[in-house]
This record gives sequence, structure tokens and C-alpha cells, in this order.
Amino acid sequence: MEPVRLNKYLSDKGICSRREADRLTALGVILVNGKPAVMGQKVTDADRITVEGRAVEADAPDKVIIAVNKPVGVVCTTRTFKGEQNIVDLVDRPERLYPVGRLDKDSEGLIFLTNDGAFMAELTKASGHHEKEYEVTLDRDPTDEFIRRLEKGVYLKELQKTTAPCRIRRAGEKKLTIILTQGLNRQIRRMCQTMGYDVRALKRVRIMNVTLGELRSGEYREIRGEEKRTLISGLHGRAKK
Repeated sequence: MEPVRLNKYLSDKGICSRREADRLTALGVILVNGKPAVMGQKVTDADRITVEGRAVEADAPDKVIIAVNKPVGVVCTTRTFKGEQNIVDLVDRPERLYPVGRLDKDSEGLIFLTNDGAFMAELTKASGHHEKEYEVTLDRDPTDEFIRRLEKGVYLKELQKTTAPCRIRRAGEKKLTIILTQGLNRQIRRMCQTMGYDVRALKRVRIMNVTLGELRSGEYREIRGEEKRTLISGLHGRAKK
């Protein structure tokens, strides 16, 4: 094979995203032929590469996408923090998996884990406009004006951004279903707080065509077959209408 940049090589092998590869390179935990990797370094299958002590096989593992129902209190990162449970620890799989996107510690619901770097990059693109659906419980019953303003877009001073239009429907007393096509940090919580409401509970129940379904908190399943094909095609604008 022709030499390629290390971050692309690791992404293509399903080890991690390019950004994560750069971060690990900067930390000095990637070795190429026994020596610490350097940013921008090019490699081939002939090189001996280890990531945090684990050898990277020349033959790429099967690419998988796992749907997880993340419980409240679990952090969505591959790094381990004292006293915190990591999302990766919930999944007993032989592959080296990474969370796609974010779901904050205080929230629960659907998140993907994968070893497919290309899928990870596509889904996390801000320009993707991929739908994500949430069940939200507020501290009090929302007014019609509150809902209209959230749907139109809210300026978040701390992020210096106005949120994109979204779709909202009532789902019971103090409850809303909110569909976003954006992924700003703690977006729904910030939007509601700006409007004078507090979020008491937040659960993501759908990403594009994939729903939680019967998954209980802490459970996971592999996305396969037609569901997986529809998800992948949707990333490239070819989802069935």
C-alpha cells in the first residue's frame, strides 16, 4: 500500500477518529516501530503500530455500529475518570469502540459506539442536519409562546450562536418531544434555561432512523441489516423518503 497519514490509517482501520488519533499522538501513546509517533507521520501496513499498548492489525476488523441506551451518570468518552463510569465499559465487545457525538452525563438515551472512523466522521459533521429526537421533562408546563420561540431558534449568549429551527410537540404535562438537527453542547438545556425553564430529565430516543425501541437503560444492540443500510445511506443524502 502507499504510505498514508497516521490519523487516516487509524481511522480507516476503525481504531479511532482522525481527531482522536491526533490527540493520542500528542500524548505520546502511539508508537510506530517502537518509537513515539509524530503529527503528520505516514505509515503503511508494514509498520508495527501500537495504540496505548495495543497492536493495530494490518487486517481491518469488521466495522460495527452499536446502539446503547446510556443511563444518567455515565460519561461519553473513552477516557477514564476516577469515580465515573465510562460509556465504553457498558459494552462487552471485542472491538475497540468509540462513542459518536455526545450525550451529557445528566442525560440518558440513545448513543452510538463504533469502530468505523468514516461513519464517526460523517455523523458528527455539523453540516449533516441529521435528526435527533428527545423526550424532555421541564420544571413546569411550557407555554405556547415558549414552544414557538424554541422552534424558531434561541440565541445562546455563552456559545454566541443562535440555534437552528427545530420541531416540538407536547407529550404530556411538563413534557415535550424535541427534534433537533444540531448538536451544540447541552443545547436543549441551554435553550430552555435561556427562556427561564429548567430541564428536569432529558432522554434521546432516536438518531435518524434508529430508535431506542425496547432497549432498557444500560442495554445495547448491534445495528444490522436494513436498519444499518438505511442509516449509512442517510448519511450521504440517499435515505428513502
